[in-house]
Amino acid sequence: MTLLVQKFGGTSLGSIERIKAVAQKIKTSKDQGNDLVIVVSAMGHTTDELTKLASEITIHPPHREMDMLLSTGEQVSIALLTMALNELGTPAISLTGTQAGIITESAHGRARIIEIRTERINNLLDQGKTLVIAGFQGTSLGIGGIPEITTLGRGGSDTSAVALAASLEAEKCEIYTDVPGVLTTDPRIVKNAQLMKSISCDEMLELASLGAAVLHPRAVEIARNFGVTLVVKSSWENLDGTTLTSKKNNVFSKGGIEHRSPVDGLELVENQAVVALSNIPDRPGIAAELFESLSKGGVNVDLIIQATHQVNSNDITFTVAENELNNVHNQCEKLINNIGGEISSNKNLTKLSIYGAGIMGRPGIASSLFQTLSDSGINIRLIATSEVKVSCVIDSESGKKALRNVGEIFKLNNKQITLNPIIENNNEPEVRGIALDKDQIQVSVKNIPDKPGTASTICSTLAEKNISLDTIVQSERNHQDKTKDISFTLKKNDRTEAKYALEELISKWKGAKLEEGNSIVRISAVGSGMPFTKGTAGKIFRALANKKINIEMIATSEIRTTCIISERYGEEALNEIHSCFNLGKCE
Repeated sequence: MTLLVQKFGGTSLGSIERIKAVAQKIKTSKDQGNDLVIVVSAMGHTTDELTKLASEITIHPPHREMDMLLSTGEQVSIALLTMALNELGTPAISLTGTQAGIITESAHGRARIIEIRTERINNLLDQGKTLVIAGFQGTSLGIGGIPEITTLGRGGSDTSAVALAASLEAEKCEIYTDVPGVLTTDPRIVKNAQLMKSISCDEMLELASLGAAVLHPRAVEIARNFGVTLVVKSSWENLDGTTLTSKKNNVFSKGGIEHRSPVDGLELVENQAVVALSNIPDRPGIAAELFESLSKGGVNVDLIIQATHQVNSNDITFTVAENELNNVHNQCEKLINNIGGEISSNKNLTKLSIYGAGIMGRPGIASSLFQTLSDSGINIRLIATSEVKVSCVIDSESGKKALRNVGEIFKLNNKQITLNPIIENNNEPEVRGIALDKDQIQVSVKNIPDKPGTASTICSTLAEKNISLDTIVQSERNHQDKTKDISFTLKKNDRTEAKYALEELISKWKGAKLEEGNSIVRISAVGSGMPFTKGTAGKIFRALANKKINIEMIATSEIRTTCIISERYGEEALNEIHSCFNLGKCE
């Protein structure tokens, strides 16, 4: 028999009628010969209602008591759904997270899963039972080994379901929700957004981290790391939905389901060059002109970085292979002659990258990378980040030392370390989806020392407050006093704590200052075919230029191009970029 894990969210269970409909759907699947483990969320808005009750008692409820309270929502769901299944003649039994053997760390309200002890689940499956398990919760072994109820935080039921699928080695995990699957963008903004038949876990991680709410990044991380086949589909329509694909990775560091190191690879790309265009006009269309001309000239650009602008001028920096440098200079000089500015370049550089699921979601990872390079006496020329990759450009002479020391700090073996990787074209679309993240603010730390350790100090200061940076851009331009600027985005609700932490830090650096940018949004195109397609960035920049939208910051990674723009243009930009890649349904 085929073992399936199926998860039903709160909207799918919002009423007794819906619970009965879900039970009928489960019965049909069981009658087709499948063994089933069902994971459920609390009914409808139960979690919000319970949170509101707590707020009427106290504005600072203890985290332990909130876990005790919120875990009851899923217990109502499992009991009612199990009753409905038994009423239909499908033998079923409900289990709380504790009864199902879901063991977590002891951080109340945001616990990560360490392991799932599957003996009881397997015994019940052998008896022919359909299991209905409470998502979002588990148990930790508290002080003295006494069990404590814990909750997993936002997206916890998705995380529970995929973790169970991994632990039970299920054929697949099906996430049933109120949308038909993963769409090319937000259908509330772009009316002709269309369903994707498939998407890689790396692409989904990028989109999920950028605000695509259909799946939580933690669930996608587990699917990627354990090779779980994950399908997102509608609770109400008989559609195929979207399948998330992952190459099963058998090389892991030691640890639990969510306690494995998120870094599972390290690579070094040699013979790189950095090209910097400085003091160019700050107006819509400049980036589009530049990268369109490079594309027409046959240049394959890797990392692109634009920091916050200086009064009426901007800097754009990008990396290319050294053997393309003469061609790049020729193309850039044509543009500089027309618009003004200066061009400079440096050779003998190397790009060092760590990669893995959910790197930026763990604040300490980037700071550990930067600190290791600092401790090795290696200065970072450029930084580029994404949800699955952090890249640094450093001097070539430091490359091998950096590879060795970073590999050691993240406990990577030789199979996980690659020198000058050869990447084969995967024939995937250059852009799979577009995301608009409205939950961001832009911060710049200006006039900081240009020396090893500065970036790691900033990141570790924020990591100590459990604050994750989303887009990090280190400017290539040096000020007259040999200082630099670092700009980044972070979530709006981290604004106050980040400001206090950074102001205390930069008080130690003479002349350093903190600047918060205007209201912004982050718009990103994601696609695993991007590294093999010339001109993708130019298309994005042209789409924005066509709408007279100026770009505040640019940051790219291997499969993502991100632009920071003014908040008031966000939805217009989303529609324009989605259209320029022909991602919409035919009308």
